[in-house]
Amino acid sequence: MIKVMAINAGSSSLKFKLYDMPEEKVITEGLVERIGLDDAYYTIKINGEKVKTVLPVKNHKEATNLLLGDLVKREIVKSLDEIKGVGHRIVQGGDYFSDSVIVDDDVIAKIDELCKLAPLHNPAHLTGIRAFMEVLPDVPNVVVFDTAFHQTMAEEAYMYALPYEWYTKHRIRKYGAHGTSHQYVANIAARTVGIPIEQLKIVTCHLGNGASIAAVKGGKCVDTSMGLTPLEGIPMGTRSGNIDPAVVEFICLKENLTVSDVLYILNHKSGYLGVSGISHDSRDLENAMNRGDRRSKLALDIQYKRIADYIGSYYVYMEGIDIIVFTAGIGENSTRCREEVLRRLKVLGVEIDVEANNSARGEIKEITTKESKIRAFMIPTNEELVIARDTVRLARLIP
Repeated sequence: MIKVMAINAGSSSLKFKLYDMPEEKVITEGLVERIGLDDAYYTIKINGEKVKTVLPVKNHKEATNLLLGDLVKREIVKSLDEIKGVGHRIVQGGDYFSDSVIVDDDVIAKIDELCKLAPLHNPAHLTGIRAFMEVLPDVPNVVVFDTAFHQTMAEEAYMYALPYEWYTKHRIRKYGAHGTSHQYVANIAARTVGIPIEQLKIVTCHLGNGASIAAVKGGKCVDTSMGLTPLEGIPMGTRSGNIDPAVVEFICLKENLTVSDVLYILNHKSGYLGVSGISHDSRDLENAMNRGDRRSKLALDIQYKRIADYIGSYYVYMEGIDIIVFTAGIGENSTRCREEVLRRLKVLGVEIDVEANNSARGEIKEITTKESKIRAFMIPTNEELVIARDTVRLARLIP
């Protein structure tokens, strides 16, 4: 058995899973949150139970040392030599990468160059990579890109109707995100229905605090909702999604703000939070809605409409849909979200199985009736497993 670490580094967090491969068994998993503060949270799962510690963690290197030291201390591994590979999630790979790759100086330079397209994510990912390379210098590191799966889009799908030199000079185009998740659940959906993915037209809905929709035809992404950055697409927890770009100048003038000020608001104070004025969490909005809060219901309904809009457009673009998949935090856990989106697609012949949808929890579940012309499923995503698989494949850890 080969032990492989899958890492997802955020700006102030470090999420990890340790796998036994190729059995794909999770040995342990955990999270370091609030990195940079004296009251950071470190959580690790031991024998199925979460153990949480509050302690100071100055940076990602300290977080890396913390979790690796704890693995040895708790005898989860006898020594760090047992870890044979480390895989990292990277949000933005631009058009440089259409697959995962082994980390080298050139790869690090390209990820660094793309920080301007993902300023909240790529710098944090680089910090995590460098921390692991320093602590485990002889272990291969692999990077798995959220954008790689979307590199199969045609020009008509990824280009913007802007001056063409903006593309040639600055690479302004649609890149998408959540590709690892979209690819994973599309393949699981095909396996579940017992039809080769090459014969299917699938729409995958990755719905969490960040959210995106993808059209997958014959196993390849042909379109997706997120664009140059994760701001494009449907409304999310704090992101606006698509708006008239003239809003930026209008608000700058009216509120005496800079472009950067407005972009910050579009990224951090819009979406669920902006419309409801209550929270960026869909659970809080559903609870408030049930108490009669009109704006919370409106925030949710705006998103549901936009999701249905994208699915409808992908139905036209792919000349039909065989399967719709809901995944990620909201897609897997919000019964109302799935029901409301599918209800809006009734014109396409979608017939929701209300009882099945209400009981969809934790495992793959079909949520449409036998009469439905399009089948819909709730499928839990597993991005860390994809990272572990790619690490084994590219580092050639198994002959």
